[in-house]
Amino acid sequence: NSHIVAIKTTGNVFSMEAVEQLNIKRKHFKDLLSDEPFVRADIIHLQDPTNLDKFNLASFHHLKNSLKVEDEDAKTSKSTLNNASASAKNILDELDRTYKPETSVDSQPASAVKATDRNAAHFSTGRVAASFTSSALLPVTAQEFAVVSDEVIRYEKVKKKGAKGYVQMKTSHGDVNLEIHCEMVPKTAENFILHCKSGYYKNTVFHRSIRNFMIQGGDPTGTGRGGESAFGEPFADEFKPNLVHQGRGVLSMANSGPKTNKSQFFITYRSCRHLDNKHSVFGRVVGGLDVLNLMEKVECDDKDRPTEPIEIIDCAVFVNPSQSPHPRPQKGSQTQ
Repeated sequence: NSHIVAIKTTGNVFSMEAVEQLNIKRKHFKDLLSDEPFVRADIIHLQDPTNLDKFNLASFHHLKNSLKVEDEDAKTSKSTLNNASASAKNILDELDRTYKPETSVDSQPASAVKATDRNAAHFSTGRVAASFTSSALLPVTAQEFAVVSDEVIRYEKVKKKGAKGYVQMKTSHGDVNLEIHCEMVPKTAENFILHCKSGYYKNTVFHRSIRNFMIQGGDPTGTGRGGESAFGEPFADEFKPNLVHQGRGVLSMANSGPKTNKSQFFITYRSCRHLDNKHSVFGRVVGGLDVLNLMEKVECDDKDRPTEPIEIIDCAVFVNPSQSPHPRPQKGSQTQ
């Protein structure tokens, strides 16, 4: 952070503070070491922490004019290979003929999506720093803001709203009202609401029910092996410390492991804390617990499949804080 200057006529280097106090203020323009006279124009600023323009690499003379400093060792490197074998010389000659070095300092591939006021992150792409610290990358001198995906922007808006989603699931045993935690697990919530809006769950069945545990549905094939996400691909889990499998009527995602969420979900009959941080909780039953009681009483076979069909007749979305451009998948188009 020191302001350093040099005297042109002598080449001596001083701190600017010393020159200012002992030369400029006293109007005594003589070198502090050699006593040789100089004029104010002879003061050369080598380092000025207050002049930020000097740190702009794009304004450096050798970069603006694409100048390169010749490496004397590189010039004479071939002289050390006089005694190389014939095969080694052939390889080096072929390399000289075919190797084409990059000529542009900014030839590194840039993102196809440019940062705007809407999608610019508060941090850069890191290409400038990476090019300075890696010999494998070409020098990059222009800083660029990183681009935030449209999905992240949309979910941030949903989180800021702090709004819940509300869905009514009409079943063969009665209506179940669900509160969806859109503001806490926006992607999981959006996946469920999109399926509800598109009719993906319409006329499907709860294919698995275990008393004192949970009831599972959301598979259009009714086998427990089908279904896909509203985004076309399985998506990652969303865990929150305050969203746990505590109590009756917790709505959570069924999966086959980490990052395998698709369309299947389950509703708990009781607390299942051993499922925390394994399955994403994204809602709860806020009306229709008596219907859940009727579902739990239905007898099941030895594979936990209800002997009396428990059907989802349709779903009605009352409140949807997020609006998504994603296409709705068709029933049974893929298996889970």
